[in-house]
Amino acid sequence: MTREEKKNVIQDLTAQLGESSTIYLADISGLNAERTSALRKACYKANIKLAVVKNTMLAKAMEASEKDFGELPEVLKGSTSIMLSETGNAPAKLIKNFRKKTDRPLLKGAYIAEAIYIGDDQLDALESIKSKEEMVGEIIGLLQSPAKNVISGLKSGGGKLAGILKTLSER
Repeated sequence: MTREEKKNVIQDLTAQLGESSTIYLADISGLNAERTSALRKACYKANIKLAVVKNTMLAKAMEASEKDFGELPEVLKGSTSIMLSETGNAPAKLIKNFRKKTDRPLLKGAYIAEAIYIGDDQLDALESIKSKEEMVGEIIGLLQSPAKNVISGLKSGGGKLAGILKTLSER
């Protein structure tokens, strides 16, 4: 690969890192061609972009990016694949589901909305992160609950209140 090609790859990686708020680094080495193909298909279905990258190029792209990746460049050893997603927990769910049949991919680290997670032991924590849609739905449900209680209370008590007022006015 020529210097110009490397420079272009680093620029592309930097742009991808800048655009994505969810970045997972995984080790998929040891997967045979069939399992790798199945992983790529699963990523495509889950709207996750998967690419095998060179560690040095990814480290340079992280350095050139405006984001602070903290300790994440330190995990760039061995084979590294990058998983980009718009949903914070989608890659973690995919990795966990995929590992029901094999021991790979291993999570090296993740960058999610300025938070950094290092190590495969963080997979459960990453899987429990709620997506934006889930959070909005939960908040709407919480906001509607008190309003529904007030409305149902007014409806049920409205008849009683009207009866009490009518009785008092007749006296």
